[in-house]
Amino acid sequence: MSKGLDALKHIVVLMMENRSFDHMLGGLKVPGINGLKGDEWNPDTLGNKVKVSQSAKFQGQLKKDPDHHFPGVDMQIFGGQKGDNRVVNMKGFVLDYFTQTNNVNDSHAIMNYFKPDDLPILTNLATEFAFFNTWFASIPGPTICNRAFAHYGTSFGQVGMDFFYLLDPILSIYERMIRGGHTSKLYYYNQASSTMEVVNLLKNQPQLFGTFEQFIADCKNGVLPEYSFIEPCYSDQIGDDGGAIIASDQHPDHDVREGERFMATVYDAIRINPDLWQSTVLLIVYDEHGGIYDHLVPPDCTPGGYTASGEATGTGVPFTFNRLGVRVPAVLISPWIPRGTIVSPLKPDGTMQNQRNFEHASIPNTVTNHFLPDFDQNNQRTEREKKSETFLDLLTDTMRPDDDCIAFDL
Repeated sequence: MSKGLDALKHIVVLMMENRSFDHMLGGLKVPGINGLKGDEWNPDTLGNKVKVSQSAKFQGQLKKDPDHHFPGVDMQIFGGQKGDNRVVNMKGFVLDYFTQTNNVNDSHAIMNYFKPDDLPILTNLATEFAFFNTWFASIPGPTICNRAFAHYGTSFGQVGMDFFYLLDPILSIYERMIRGGHTSKLYYYNQASSTMEVVNLLKNQPQLFGTFEQFIADCKNGVLPEYSFIEPCYSDQIGDDGGAIIASDQHPDHDVREGERFMATVYDAIRINPDLWQSTVLLIVYDEHGGIYDHLVPPDCTPGGYTASGEATGTGVPFTFNRLGVRVPAVLISPWIPRGTIVSPLKPDGTMQNQRNFEHASIPNTVTNHFLPDFDQNNQRTEREKKSETFLDLLTDTMRPDDDCIAFDL
């Protein structure tokens, strides 16, 4: 066990909304990143090649919400191919966005990505600590089912946006922690932006929830739970004082800069408490790609024991949960992580070194393995979760000094 792992008392996860890896981090030019070369392309509805463009805007460019429901994502990754012998080609993003915009020129915006300087918070955290070349959404579908994987290690066969009641014995990571004598809490932003978690956690378990204001106070007072999950603000709204509150989730077409500020606020809340900083790991990750282009082919995975019908997928073809969704940004932060760590880096010849495929089931798997090594796993979590990659091996024996870790001046 590394000294960093031995010192670990808190795991914090901040899950943002609907942005792909290439869109947010593909423009980084550091050795080892599996980002964009600049010649990647998709065809549009007129047959033109639309190349990636470093011209993403903070807001106003994706007014029509890109499709991220199962049929749309199927189009994006298979390029409209049908039949048993189709092959993933990542060539259907522009074609699919045209179904939302009904405008050829507007459909090209799905290929745009940010310059690193546009996103100073995410860029600095990625390069100052560790980022993952290969973190994927758990399924090629929308928010609710992907977030369910972060909470339960499964979506119980769901591939859509419907809330659902659980009949299975699978326990959420919060219930596991509480039953095991540990502390855990899901912090939602406020009552006007309440949790997107499935109704099962809301039912008869108010002790599992807190507001973002409480998270800030818990960090300051040194009473942060052992496992925390943070949700951003999902909607523009008017605060109790009459002032405007801007959505910070980065879901298109919300202002990306507000999400940047929110990430920095979470980071700084942990960073300014010395005891908390040296005993906490913070994971910032996105629930799914939001229909925005990424070039990396999603890999196969352990199925997990469920099947969604062809009617449920909207494609006419059943889905056995045997492959992951599109790649998303993910950054792991701790003073015990060396600067510039890349998980699954590219070698100079362009091949992946020690490829490790992470997904949202990696979250409950990591938390369970660390805090609950003797957890009764019989029918209480899936094989999919148990076989997913964990990430605490990135903590080393050396803690970086305080002046070697970035701080933000908000």
